[in-house]
Amino acid sequence: MFGRVAARYDLANHVLSGGMDVKWRQRMVWAVRRAQPRDVLDLATGSGDVAFALSDGLVPETRIVGADFCQPMLDEAVRKQAGQMRWSNVEFRQGDGLALPFPDRTFDAVTIAFGLRNMADRHRALTEMARVLRPQGRVYILEFSQPYRWFSPFYYAYLLRLCPWMAQLATGEKSAYEYLGGSIESFPSRPELGSELVRAGFAQVAATPMTLGIVALHEGVSVK
Repeated sequence: MFGRVAARYDLANHVLSGGMDVKWRQRMVWAVRRAQPRDVLDLATGSGDVAFALSDGLVPETRIVGADFCQPMLDEAVRKQAGQMRWSNVEFRQGDGLALPFPDRTFDAVTIAFGLRNMADRHRALTEMARVLRPQGRVYILEFSQPYRWFSPFYYAYLLRLCPWMAQLATGEKSAYEYLGGSIESFPSRPELGSELVRAGFAQVAATPMTLGIVALHEGVSVK
């Protein structure tokens, strides 16, 4: 599914979010920058927008690895990177989020933006993130969340009815964005995801809602 929309994935994100996806990513980059990591894994990196934003926002010495299961998405990321010297500290690798191809305690930070919903086994994905983090390393999960109650009817009317048709115009793949709406609707609430992070081996778990609650930035510290 993601392979089919790879070439127009960025356009769809910008259109369907009204450009807010750029601001959401920047909020995550600001949070990561406070921790001053040396080695960062951007999981479910897709077309590389988070990895590139991290490269722009962190010190040049930071090593950033973008990993994704979908090779066509990685091909798009590499195409965007070509000729951009300012992103020379970013490398891309194909990898399964349920069995990451990295040794234990490799990274100081793991980021994942709008990818956790797509993991076939969320607990296993979270424990893999904890495994590759060094002690006191931090995880940053930017993900769709449950909107504030008063806004919920308007949001889901857009998400489940209008959004797939807009996506059809932008990408030619209506079915991919019908999946998007269902996956968001069934995703855990902020407190529920916080509990899942604790079970996976994280402490100091916190969630910051954004844009009327439709997106949240979850953070946690590895204690393993």
